[in-house]
Amino acid sequence: MTKEEVLSSSSTPLTSSPIPKSRHVFNKREHLYIMYRTDREAIKRVVPEPLELMDDSLVRFEMMRMPDTTGYGDYTECGQAIPVSYQGVHGEYLHQMYLDNFEALASGREAHGYPKKPGHPKLFVDDNTLVGTLDYGRTHMVRVAVATMTYKYDPIPEDEAIRQMTEPLYMLKIIPGYDDRPIVCELNRMQNDPGNVEFIEAWGGKATLDLFSHVNCPMNELPVREIVSCSHIVVNLTLGKPEAVYDYLS
Repeated sequence: MTKEEVLSSSSTPLTSSPIPKSRHVFNKREHLYIMYRTDREAIKRVVPEPLELMDDSLVRFEMMRMPDTTGYGDYTECGQAIPVSYQGVHGEYLHQMYLDNFEALASGREAHGYPKKPGHPKLFVDDNTLVGTLDYGRTHMVRVAVATMTYKYDPIPEDEAIRQMTEPLYMLKIIPGYDDRPIVCELNRMQNDPGNVEFIEAWGGKATLDLFSHVNCPMNELPVREIVSCSHIVVNLTLGKPEAVYDYLS
């Protein structure tokens, strides 16, 4: 294998990279979003400079069901995002994400900086309730989150659903060197193009969210104090490309 062929690979193993080079297209991507208020001091401990916190102590809990994705196939993801601002551009800082697909985990974290770890999230309909759960662990899974929402009660307008799908997202990309010091340490921003989001349906209603303590899946470090809003959105989506907006090493 030539040096040029090595440099053309996106990741190792060279002959079976887990990172596809195609655009990431999601068909019938389903979202459960629950916006809740937490403790201000807890948010300050996890949001890195140079991001600035918004006035409200808000966190977005998210469950995403992705049954048909180019390069990745079928998987589910769960995470937390925090409203922030950088140089006047409002968006959400991706705090942590858990999913059940290694290729999507490796590609998202290595290539783009999404804060992904293995987990066992589920999003499903039980009678008249939309339910999201997150378990953590391999041989003895521990329940970390339970979210419920009324199923298709109040329609959400298309423009509001598209707005939620196209909020700028901030994430840290950190790659360590052999001396354990980072050789890449940058703040990335990604925003989906509204033209690449095809609306299918969106609903509001009432929701509950319970988070449980776990040392390696610390969602409850941002405890739920008040549910502010919720949404259930289904779209077809082509994921945007992130860009570096701040280099911690320069």
